[in-house]
Amino acid sequence: MQPIRAIDDKTITDAALDQMSGTPNPRLKEIMDSLVRHLHDFAREVDLKPEEWIEGIKFLTNVGQTCTPYRQEFILLSDTLGLSSLINALHDKRAIEDGTKTSLLGPFYRQDLPHRNLGEATFEKLQGGVEICIYGKVTDIGGKGIPNAKVEIWQTDELGVYDLQRMDPSLMDLRGTYTCDAEGNYNLRTVLPLGYLIPMDGPVGDMIRAQKRHGFRPAHIHFLIGAPGYRELVTALYMREDDHIGSDTVFGVTASLVTEPQTADRHSPRPDLPSIHYDFALGAAAADGTGRVGADPSKITKKASH
Repeated sequence: MQPIRAIDDKTITDAALDQMSGTPNPRLKEIMDSLVRHLHDFAREVDLKPEEWIEGIKFLTNVGQTCTPYRQEFILLSDTLGLSSLINALHDKRAIEDGTKTSLLGPFYRQDLPHRNLGEATFEKLQGGVEICIYGKVTDIGGKGIPNAKVEIWQTDELGVYDLQRMDPSLMDLRGTYTCDAEGNYNLRTVLPLGYLIPMDGPVGDMIRAQKRHGFRPAHIHFLIGAPGYRELVTALYMREDDHIGSDTVFGVTASLVTEPQTADRHSPRPDLPSIHYDFALGAAAADGTGRVGADPSKITKKASH
């Protein structure tokens, strides 16, 4: 018979860790040991009251109950706490070579985007807003163009709405896959996006309001870029003139990803349109061929979270 412990606020952590000490998976054991230590230290630090603990349980329960096939409230919670951005930053540190900074994948990525020719638009018909040109080069770390690199793009429209938010699975708007030319050059046409308010009708929205945060994301355009032998890049370009560029509620903005359209750009393939020039640099893939930079889109279903 094992000895009976005297459980109190000082001994409970070791008791929990001892009971989990036989976990056969070493990585799971490492993660759970650290989680328990930090969770217990948090409760002790703030002197967590029973009624506050109950409110926390209710909040997390509500987060789970708010999730649907088109809404992932737990991802939204992770994003608004800065955890998603932290995970990306930690992943960047593991890269063999430093390339373009990553940004959040977001919940609106869709696979099997329509293939479009260089210079074509991400839309079938311009519904409104300002048409812009985006062009540049996909290179390696040394600046050499990567032939035939794939560039996927998706974004909001001029009203700050993604196509998925219209709840029509057949709609594929402001999205596309482009193949760079032999020198790694790409160019396309799209619409100047608008920033938007994350969904505020759930428990995460309640948390944002309680913290007196605005809940807005600045205008941005998502990219997923890849080529054989290189780390696949998940990133986004953010519009400098957006009112919330310095206070993104999900912490996706980093200075090197901030840009803005330029008028009468004589280097643009479409000097008649406001144009954004941006070159993306890809680091080498790991020896095992892996190396996606950012969250794995293959594991993201169609969601409408933010």
